[in-house]
Amino acid sequence: MTATELTTPRAEKVRPPRRPRVMGAGKQLHAGPLTYVVLTVFALVSLAPLVWTAIAASRTDRRLAETPPPLWFGGNLFKNMDRAWEEAGLGKAMFNTVFVAGTITISTVLFATLAGFAFAKLRFRFSGVLLLLTIGTMMIPPQLAVVPLYLWMADLGWSNQLQTVILPTLCTAFGTFFMRQYLLQALPSELIEAARVDGASSLRVVWHVVFPAARPAMAVLGLLTFVFAWNDFLWPIIALNQENPTVQVALNSLGTGYVPDQAVIMAGALLGTLPLLIAFLLFGKQIVGGIMQGAIKG
Repeated sequence: MTATELTTPRAEKVRPPRRPRVMGAGKQLHAGPLTYVVLTVFALVSLAPLVWTAIAASRTDRRLAETPPPLWFGGNLFKNMDRAWEEAGLGKAMFNTVFVAGTITISTVLFATLAGFAFAKLRFRFSGVLLLLTIGTMMIPPQLAVVPLYLWMADLGWSNQLQTVILPTLCTAFGTFFMRQYLLQALPSELIEAARVDGASSLRVVWHVVFPAARPAMAVLGLLTFVFAWNDFLWPIIALNQENPTVQVALNSLGTGYVPDQAVIMAGALLGTLPLLIAFLLFGKQIVGGIMQGAIKG
């Protein structure tokens, strides 16, 4: 061994740093067993009130008063549903509610999208003040507006008419704020400017640019608005009566009497819930797909 070899240290091998393992674009995360257990528990808890309503609707009022209560379905479901349908007049009430909820949903989605686009992308005087006033109306309890609103509708001669329920909710502050926040992120200003450079009018910009970009949020807002309009009780019970009711007003008549039949009440509640369940089963996939599409764009 030479002197040079003695004085020169042996070169050590340098290992390259480990790269973090990055999941590929085509791979998906797989849920573990605990995830399925938690989701199953939440699903059972969420379905418990609906299942109990169906069980109670299939029993008799005497059986519901016994201890312990029934935990499985009986044989009186269709009989109780037929009684509830006839006693509450749910045929006309269903038609009225579909008309009211559909009109409110379409108008709210349309006007809220237009107002949200104006607040998000257009520049005009006092826009900030108007937005603050719009948001401020959400902090006012709706009970405070019942008396002046009823007097206003009575002056118009609309007592016990469906437009009394439709007019106050043609557009909501929540819908406007919701669409404004969504369009701030989902709609690039450059896209609007490019459309204007191509000679598109304001109507064409809204139809061909704003509405396609806002479609996921419009689907979510439409679902929330329809459910709220269908379940609304406070204002319809004041503005309407049993001659021209909505579903919630009609179901209120089942609870009257000296000894209300709880089984029939539960059957009526189940009938009032079924249209919402059917609508979600038919359009739930499209609504969830719209939510996911909006999340990916955001």
